[in-house]
Amino acid sequence: MSLLGQENSQQFDEAARGESFTKGTSHVVWASIAAAVIVTVAIVLYVMAGQKKPVATGDVIAVWAHPMHTVTPAFDAGGAPVPQEAFDQVLVFTTIRLHNQSKGPIFLHQIVTNVTLPDGVHSSYAAEASQYDRVFLAYPDLAPWHTKSLSPELTLEAGQSEEGTFVSALRIPKDQWDARKGLNYSFAFRYQPNVTITPGVAVTEH
Repeated sequence: MSLLGQENSQQFDEAARGESFTKGTSHVVWASIAAAVIVTVAIVLYVMAGQKKPVATGDVIAVWAHPMHTVTPAFDAGGAPVPQEAFDQVLVFTTIRLHNQSKGPIFLHQIVTNVTLPDGVHSSYAAEASQYDRVFLAYPDLAPWHTKSLSPELTLEAGQSEEGTFVSALRIPKDQWDARKGLNYSFAFRYQPNVTITPGVAVTEH
């Protein structure tokens, strides 16, 4: 065979090997992509399987607010004079239906009302059931809206639902309340993650 023939044969072999290598590389790339997709899907399914649904759900039935200017008494319980304090506050009344969707009892021990204002989140604990009732004694003009209370200390059996109203007091003036950017509630259950509920109803004012 001539030198030229040997050179042509060598070039052909090298070209063939290069083409074969390119095809093999393409297969490896596609196999790697497929493996990455499979691993990603497996991770997503694993995470979704490990996520537990909240122990409770809630439907906010009504939210109404009562802005007020408060001046503290000039005398204490014993009749001694004390410095008076004046401040603005908003009483937020929320009627909600809670449902236990877990397989066992759950124990509510705290409700927090969270209002997002331009300067950040302002939070207030819900009053106990007895304090809720005293609000309507202290402010008789609110009596027409007095409904059954929902205690922050509540036990719900599996599958049980409970409906009632709670009140939180926020020490902010009415104009700040009107400028709010968000409103939600945190329900803290013993030994369980908190449940956050955002109302889907309009807030009224009384």
